Amino acid sequence: MSYLDTTADVYRQAAQEPQVGLCCTTNPVWQLPGLSIPPRMLSMNYGCGSTVNPRDLTNSPTVLYVGVGGGMELLQFAYFSRRPGAVIGVDVVTEMLDASRANMEQAEAQNEWFSRDFVDLRAGDALHLPVPDASVDVAAQNCLFNIFKLDDLRRALQETYRVLKPHGRLVMSDPTCEQPMSEELRADERLRALCLTGSLPLQQYLDLITSVGFGTVEVRAKRAYRVLSPQHYATDELIYIESVEVCAIKDPMPADGPCIFTGRTAIYYGQDELFDDQKGHVLLQNQPLAVCDKTAGALLALGRDDIFVSPSTYFYDGGGCC
Repeated sequence: MSYLDTTADVYRQAAQEPQVGLCCTTNPVWQLPGLSIPPRMLSMNYGCGSTVNPRDLTNSPTVLYVGVGGGMELLQFAYFSRRPGAVIGVDVVTEMLDASRANMEQAEAQNEWFSRDFVDLRAGDALHLPVPDASVDVAAQNCLFNIFKLDDLRRALQETYRVLKPHGRLVMSDPTCEQPMSEELRADERLRALCLTGSLPLQQYLDLITSVGFGTVEVRAKRAYRVLSPQHYATDELIYIESVEVCAIKDPMPADGPCIFTGRTAIYYGQDELFDDQKGHVLLQNQPLAVCDKTAGALLALGRDDIFVSPSTYFYDGGGCC
């Protein structure tokens, strides 16, 4: 049995009997006017962050969500795309699809604006998406891709890139970890399924995303997630795991490499009204400008004593240099 079979078994059980906090953190849920989330759907929120951001969801986009869980984020996406088939949910676990369908019935009863035909639930998996090329505006996954081993993770990213329209967005939430883990931990298929031991260092995670072609990547949030202690796991030291929220945009790849925003800011404080680097970046006097890591490095390389560049905050909410 492969590690993916073990993962399917874990979530098959979670579909049949909701397990609050099964593998992930419980996060504050978007409170949107007129949106009522059924209790069973809420108890099946198996994510480690949120992939629902209103600025990604303008103009009633077509949304693909992989790994449906109890359907909560499908319902939230449908709030912004109120038309038949606007939200596509894909899952490999039949029982999870069935649970999501049942939860959608409850959601329809509780929300007068919602119709079940807004959500199209399909059997499939992230490695072979049952979706045509360039047909989706927004794709999302919450605490799924970290489960994959590297070759499968690369395949899942390639598949998502394939189905996105030009300038489409892949919005993700996953655990990351900067510390090495023992081979025993990495080989434990159940711990991998529980979103613990597949966690990669953030830079490796970002490198994989850009390696399949995404030209712009935004690190939108980073927060504490879990610890693996020697008392409970096969490790000699305490391992700290964080969760990260990332948006990868299907922009053309710049000639000098991807634009990755990790929450860095540049501020010009010289004698002139502004500083223009002649590369498309204009810094007004003492006004912060969000900059990608590439631009931050170029500004620092100038060696000027009138430009401040902040370290990464791992929080980015739009705007800036690119």
